[in-house]
Amino acid sequence: MFTTRIMDSKDRERFDQFVQSHPKGHFLQTWEWGLVKQGMGWEPLPMVLEEDGEIRASLLILKKRVPLPVLNTSIFYSPRGPVVDIDNPQLCQELFEGAERLARQHRAIFLKIDPDVPITNLPFQHTLTKHNFRRNDTGLDFEGVQPAFVFRLDITPEEEQLLANMHGKTRYNIRLSAKKGVTIRAAYGKEELPVFYSILKETAERDRFLIRGYEYFELMWDQLVEKGLAQIFLADFQGKVISGTLALKLGNKAWYLYGASSNEYRNVMPNYLIQWEMIRWARTQGCTLYDFRGVSGDLDENNPLYGLYRFKKGFNGELTEFVGDWDRVYSPGLYLLWTRVLPLYRKLVRKRSGMDTSRGGD
Repeated sequence: MFTTRIMDSKDRERFDQFVQSHPKGHFLQTWEWGLVKQGMGWEPLPMVLEEDGEIRASLLILKKRVPLPVLNTSIFYSPRGPVVDIDNPQLCQELFEGAERLARQHRAIFLKIDPDVPITNLPFQHTLTKHNFRRNDTGLDFEGVQPAFVFRLDITPEEEQLLANMHGKTRYNIRLSAKKGVTIRAAYGKEELPVFYSILKETAERDRFLIRGYEYFELMWDQLVEKGLAQIFLADFQGKVISGTLALKLGNKAWYLYGASSNEYRNVMPNYLIQWEMIRWARTQGCTLYDFRGVSGDLDENNPLYGLYRFKKGFNGELTEFVGDWDRVYSPGLYLLWTRVLPLYRKLVRKRSGMDTSRGGD
């Protein structure tokens, strides 16, 4: 018999063991990620589907109250969920029906998911459609909450073969950086988190993108780095930190989440060497897949994001497009209000108050 329930803190280890060992497990579905988001104003709801007491599927749902008290409603989001055998229609049905029951209890307007499933998997898309999920057109760049396009690299070959498979310029820059004297190391401790964040701010200002506040990275350090799920890497050159990255791992997979580089010494190519050292680290952690995370799906060389694509492509990963961003709507009227009316209202308020509306953020 199938049952769904929200696990409490005493089940934390059991929940994470299931997510870690499952083929569709993802760091964004872990208990720890729920705690990171809790610190940013979300309520984590770690839901599981059990059969005779055995966990068969899970869905880390993040709940956010709608900022209109008169409505007393919320929204649900499950990043890179669900963790389920996507080829098993019955498990999917039981899990989605459990999520719907939970949504009714919490007065959720909709549940958003962006599964870690390639777009070529048409049967799973049919499953989503059958259970009343609708796909959102989020564009080719980074309009979705999670990137729709990523580069992934199989890191099971030996290191020499991995290097040989790379683009010649990438391999050259890795070796040049090491030859110039750049060294890569893990951060000594949380006391170096401000160093990483300062470089990240420098990068954001140079490349004109928004970053989260320092407290967000403190939460990630406390819940992920301290728990062995993440690591910050720093590149040293002539006694100064000139580059930094944040990598995560779960089971046999590793992800490159954040990268930053100083405006100085970019000619010594620290970003290439630090990626290579992260790949080597992931191999020592038993990982077989390294995910470079998002790139644009618009491969026009005039696209401002093409340089990011070219950099990641040089490591010989495989460009993967996911099935995208899907919503299961529970309240059509309020969904229309949330997706159409509220954004227009916010834009009008900002315009009247003279606020800058040219920059986005979540």
